[in-house]
Amino acid sequence: MMQEILSKTTWLEWFGVSFAVVQVLLAQKNNIHNYLFGIAGILLALYVKFNARLYAEFTLDLYYLVMSIYGWLFWKYGKKQSETPITLTTRIEKYKAIGIVLGTFLLFYLFLTHYTDSDVPVWDSVVTAFAWAGMWLMAKRKVENWVLLNISNFIAVPLLIHKDLYLYAALTAFLFIVAIFGYINWNKIAKQTHYAS
Repeated sequence: MMQEILSKTTWLEWFGVSFAVVQVLLAQKNNIHNYLFGIAGILLALYVKFNARLYAEFTLDLYYLVMSIYGWLFWKYGKKQSETPITLTTRIEKYKAIGIVLGTFLLFYLFLTHYTDSDVPVWDSVVTAFAWAGMWLMAKRKVENWVLLNISNFIAVPLLIHKDLYLYAALTAFLFIVAIFGYINWNKIAKQTHYAS
């Protein structure tokens, strides 16, 4: 079984997953350099996901690429040319995040069912919708980004196994665990920032 899994794993997956592991560990530690490793991992994942016919996840990785560049600049400069603090999501931002989830799901589901040969349009769309909203909140340095990303991670693991992307499934399970600690860490930082102001 393990030999079969390893035989289906390309060197692009190994490098992509390695960069992604470093990225999420740095993000959990609130280190701005997480985005540089993330960008490298995303570029490799784009190739792998497209060849696996995971078109919504491919598009998600394109979105991750754009949001990673945006997030890196936002973390570095913010609105006042200083590092943007970690905060809790406002009510308006929660509504926007829900809108991103619903809108993204509908868009991808319609696109995948009408214009691609995807064999998992609902599954792929749900994973992507929650991840899009989570990445948007991460770029804005909102604590709740970890919750939405973990909903996506939880649903993505069996999808990736179904597609024989075992290394990416293992990475996603790892990301799920790291995201729990990310949430705890960011929540603590947000509370300290709130009480200090």
